Amino acid sequence: MKWTVKGSFLLLIICAVSLAFNSHSSTITYSSQSLYRELFEEKQAINDAKRDKEIERRNEWNRRNEVLKETLKEYYVPLPLDKQNSFDVPVVKGIYVTGNTAGTPKYFNHLIDFLDRSELNAMVIDVKDDNGLITYESNIEIVESAEADRYVRIQDIKSFIQTLENHNIYPIARVVTFKDSNLCNHYPEFAIQKKSGGIWRDRNGVPWVNPYDKRVWDYNVAIAKEAALNGFKEIQFDYVRFPENGSKVDAEAFFPGKNDVSKEDCVAGFLAYARQQLKDYNVVISADVFGLTTSADDDMNIGQKWEKISPTVDYISPMIYPSHYYPGNYGFDNPNAHPYEVIDRAVKDALKKDAGLEKKAVIRPWIQDFTLGSPKYTGEDVLKQIKALNDNGIQGYMLWNAGNVYSENAFTADIAPSTK
Repeated sequence: MKWTVKGSFLLLIICAVSLAFNSHSSTITYSSQSLYRELFEEKQAINDAKRDKEIERRNEWNRRNEVLKETLKEYYVPLPLDKQNSFDVPVVKGIYVTGNTAGTPKYFNHLIDFLDRSELNAMVIDVKDDNGLITYESNIEIVESAEADRYVRIQDIKSFIQTLENHNIYPIARVVTFKDSNLCNHYPEFAIQKKSGGIWRDRNGVPWVNPYDKRVWDYNVAIAKEAALNGFKEIQFDYVRFPENGSKVDAEAFFPGKNDVSKEDCVAGFLAYARQQLKDYNVVISADVFGLTTSADDDMNIGQKWEKISPTVDYISPMIYPSHYYPGNYGFDNPNAHPYEVIDRAVKDALKKDAGLEKKAVIRPWIQDFTLGSPKYTGEDVLKQIKALNDNGIQGYMLWNAGNVYSENAFTADIAPSTK
C-alpha cells in the first residue's frame, strides 16, 4: 500500500479531529460528573438538616414529656408527637350519640346512614358518660386505677374515628365533668363531702366530685387530652357545674379547697385551665350550660354564669329545651307547647348578654328532639326550633335525644347535598 503526501495529510487531520472530540467528550463527562456530585452533596446537606431538625424536635418532645410526667404523674398524657394540622370547624348540625349506640354497629351504622342522607354533619359522642365511665380503653394511669374503662363499648377508637372521617362527620367528645359517681366510689376524697361526715349524695343517691379539687380538674383534662390524641376535633364539657338545688346542697355539704372562691369563678377557672392545658392538642373547646343561663342574672347557685363561661370557651351550648322551662317562663303556661317562641326568646336573651362581652364564644345550642310532657314532639316541632335559631342568625345546633332516636323525616326530605 502506498502512502501519498495528500493521503498522509488527510490522516493527520482525521487523527487531530478525533483527539479533539475525545478531549471535548472527556471535558463534558467530567463536568457532568462534577455537577452531579454537587447536586448530590447539596441534597445530602438538605436531608441532613431535615434529619437534624427532626431529631431536635423529637428530643424537645421527649424533654417536654419528661417534665409533664414529673408534674402530672398519674394524670400524664403524652403530647402529640407530630405537628397538628389546622382545620376549619364546620357549622355544626349534630346529634348526640351514647357510648352504647356508638359501640353497637347496627345502631351506629343506622345513624351514619341518617347523617349521610341529611344536612346533619356532626356527632357528639360519649367519651366519659354520666356514670364517669370511659367508652373506650384508656392508657391513663389514674383512669385505669379508677377502673373507669372497665366497660368498653367502642372497641377500636382509631377505626371508629376513621369511619366518621370517611363520612365527613365532625367528631365531638362529650366529657361529663363533675357528675362522676365512679371516681367518687374509687377516690372518696375527690367527692363533695357531707358536713355530718361521709360523701354527699344528690336526691337520686348519686355522688358528685368536688369542683374545687385540682385533682378532679387534672383527671378530666387528661381524658380530654387522650380524646384529642384519638382524633376527636372538639372537647365538649358537660355537667360543668355544681349540683342543682344549690341552697339545699350548701346546707348539707362542704367543699374542701373552696378557699372563698365562688362557684361561678370555680367553673370558669376550670374551663380556662382546661383550655390552657389543651393548647398543644389542636382541639376546639365547648361547654354545655343550663338553658336558663341565657336569662338568669346570677349563676343559679350552680356555678354557671353566662358572662363568666362564654369568654373561656370557643362554643357555648345552652340546653334550651322548651320542656325544661317552668310554667310562666316567657309568659307561657306550658312553654313546651311553644317551641319557636321559647327558642326565640332564649336566644335573644343570650345575644343581649353577648353584646356586653368583649370576648365571647359562638352560640351553638342544644335543642329538643324528644317528648317530655305534653304535647308529643314531632319533626315539625324540631324544625320550628331550628327556624327560631336561624331567624336570630344562629346556624349551628345539636339535637338531644337520650335514646338516640331522632326525627329523621324532618331532615331527609328535599335536603340539598351541598348543605352538608
